[in-house]
Amino acid sequence: MTTVQKIDGTVFAQMVLLGANHLTNNTKMIDALNVFPVPDGDTGTNMNLTMTSGAAEVRKLNESHAGVVAETLAKGLLMGARGNSGVILSQLFRGFSRSVKEKDSLTAVDLADAFEAGVETAYKAVMKPVEGTILTVAKDAAKAGKKSAKTAKDVVQLMEIVLDEAKKSLQRTPDLLPVLKEVGVVDSGGQGLVTVYEGFLASLKGEELPETSVSGPGMDDMVNAEHHKMHQDFMDTSEIEFGYCTEFMVKFEEDKLAENAFNEDDFRNALSNHGDSLLVVSDEEIVKVHIHAEYPGEVLTYGQQYGSLINLKIENMREQHTSIVGDKQEKKSAPKEKSEFGIVTVAMGDGIKKLFESLGATVVIEGGQTMNPSTQDIAEAINKANAKKVLVMPNNKNILMAAEQAVELAECEVAVIPTKTVPQGMSALLMFHPEQSLDENKAAMQEAAESVKTGQITYAVRDTQIEGITIEKGNFMGIADGKIQSSHQNKLEVIKELLANLIDDEEDEIITILQGEDGTDEEVEAIESYLEENFEDLEVEVHKGNQPIYSFIFSVE
Repeated sequence: MTTVQKIDGTVFAQMVLLGANHLTNNTKMIDALNVFPVPDGDTGTNMNLTMTSGAAEVRKLNESHAGVVAETLAKGLLMGARGNSGVILSQLFRGFSRSVKEKDSLTAVDLADAFEAGVETAYKAVMKPVEGTILTVAKDAAKAGKKSAKTAKDVVQLMEIVLDEAKKSLQRTPDLLPVLKEVGVVDSGGQGLVTVYEGFLASLKGEELPETSVSGPGMDDMVNAEHHKMHQDFMDTSEIEFGYCTEFMVKFEEDKLAENAFNEDDFRNALSNHGDSLLVVSDEEIVKVHIHAEYPGEVLTYGQQYGSLINLKIENMREQHTSIVGDKQEKKSAPKEKSEFGIVTVAMGDGIKKLFESLGATVVIEGGQTMNPSTQDIAEAINKANAKKVLVMPNNKNILMAAEQAVELAECEVAVIPTKTVPQGMSALLMFHPEQSLDENKAAMQEAAESVKTGQITYAVRDTQIEGITIEKGNFMGIADGKIQSSHQNKLEVIKELLANLIDDEEDEIITILQGEDGTDEEVEAIESYLEENFEDLEVEVHKGNQPIYSFIFSVE
């Protein structure tokens, strides 16, 4: 019988590598257990990619200090964490590593304390912990280990106790989470953790592991997949409230932190207003976020207050849901006949989205300045338009190339109207005529887009000097058709100067004001008063665009 009184960094590294390898071998089976109603990637895949990232960092080491190995693992997991389960896994070992940071080697008591510390850290990272998940399995296993640590003969026996309770807890997850019992499976994240722990124990014992080892009901891959599909059918795609699985990291920057001191709890609370399934984890250098949000751009903009964005990943969960189970409403009826024309446009802000829809847009892609949709996103939107001919308006110069690439992937006729701003997109859309050809519409819409003038009010993120204008960080800027016209500490002064440069009193007839998230009703009233006093013949329209970054967007025609 194998007995191990202490483990050093070399032994712990081998445990990690075998745990990661075992998880890789069981990824598909764990994916099949992922039955939660909102498609958020696959648990097995997310956990595997997360654990693989951590193991890759450990593999680079040649280190016998257990604390150093644990810290390296935690860092690698944090950088590679994906999905709820992956982030939680990273937090379990973040707390673990902090507990053993100063230890050259680990006894059974040290290991038990570390598992318990990991659970505490993971629970703090989740805004609304749900029992019957990986959290419960980790907690129950850690409690059993803590209780037995002083009487356990050695590290091997302690790990056996931890794994045994983890398996028992996993079997209890359906009693805690009704959806699991309804479908007849155990929690997928919990199964992933059990798989990692199985690898740990096998490494300690020097044993080989089977390719597949699942602690849940005795179902093969096909049956598990059918359960997954059946559960997804419990909800309609239209019932998904927050449609985008959003993950990103913020790399802290000293100048931004000087203005906005970072507090993880405050940061988490602020983000909770933007969606659900929120996870926030941070260390001294970065903060990692996972959230289901309806407007990802707003979340990204908030994060930028503290540093630069890295490792962004945004997935349309409604599209994922439809691809997994098919839209049940469509299955009940014959495929919809394609319309003659479809219009795809890009917008950021629910008000602007609704405005485009009211003007006749078929599909509005969420995106813009801080979140440029990919070629695939646009291609999927073109297909979703379900039309023989599709017109695409990117409304941003940074999205033009992706839109043009999407044309090559489309299965229908597509024309891109090279709109660079929201006002250009609005003006172009008003010129669409269903009786004209694709080329005729493109020509007319492009001409309309080129005739409108766009003004934008935003703020400076750094000191600079451009085209003779000195700009200080934090000052407001007035931008006319892509060129900075003015900069000042007072927003209204900037607005007035911008409008004075933008409006031709003799030629222009209409100005449309799109009020952003940071634009107040009082400012709107002040703008209207200024326009009335200085441009009395100008017709003024105001819409709540709710766009981030730009307090106001002006369309002048």
